[in-house]
Amino acid sequence: MTENGAAPAAIAAKDRRNLVMRVVAALVLAPAAILIAYLGGWIWAALATLASIGLYAEWLSIVGMAGRWQVAAPGIIALIMIGWWLGQAHFAALLVTLALGLLVVGVLAQRRIWAAAGFLYAAAAQIAAILMRMDPGDGLSALMLILFVVWATDIGGYVAGRSIGGPKLWPRVSPNKTWAGAIGGFAASLLVASGFAAFKVAGTAPLLTLGALLSIAAQFGDLFESGVKRRFGVKDSGRIIPGHGGLLDRLDGFVAAIVLAAIFGLLRGGVDGVGHGLMVW
Repeated sequence: MTENGAAPAAIAAKDRRNLVMRVVAALVLAPAAILIAYLGGWIWAALATLASIGLYAEWLSIVGMAGRWQVAAPGIIALIMIGWWLGQAHFAALLVTLALGLLVVGVLAQRRIWAAAGFLYAAAAQIAAILMRMDPGDGLSALMLILFVVWATDIGGYVAGRSIGGPKLWPRVSPNKTWAGAIGGFAASLLVASGFAAFKVAGTAPLLTLGALLSIAAQFGDLFESGVKRRFGVKDSGRIIPGHGGLLDRLDGFVAAIVLAAIFGLLRGGVDGVGHGLMVW
């Protein structure tokens, strides 16, 4: 028997069931995400907006504000409007909506800082994801690289962590994550970047560097979300995705990676008057 009273065989069986659910969910969700990312346009903007609403709702649930519609509704309306303004390339209106949404959410919430942080978290993910795909030059390639690096980091980390184990990465924040998992996820991200380089998407050195930074960001994003859940005594952000928990559990690494990539793009060239010029390499 283990410390919590569960037999090793029962734990192993549970792990196998969890792995099967994770694989099945990934086989369904990953192709759908790739297809929608490829189509781009309003359908990608709509997916990013819906995801941001889900992130915001789950965040409120984690921090103890589930069902507080006086807080949730203004944030959701603001996120919908942000998606609309992005689609129309009205960036001034977007900034005004973002500021107003943040103000209203902060004023109406009991836990103002946490509610405002959740709104900013969801809005940043939404804005970065839509802007990244809007670049007519390499937006699709950049978005695909981010998706595959994040997935590889997650899969590589899970496999290495489960098969190797060893010292914990940061037990106070995430007791299940190990150094072996972190290194395994990082190595997997470099393999993905090398694959993109082999198809001449960009130079090998820039892609490896970007892949490494995105993998590190994804892992920090995962730790950040784990820290928030641990702060409020929550195990999973939700149960919407079998084997993965909620949207926050599934997208925490992607949020950090896409925001970092968007910052790189803005530093490289910014977004012009029609919403183009977001370059990440």
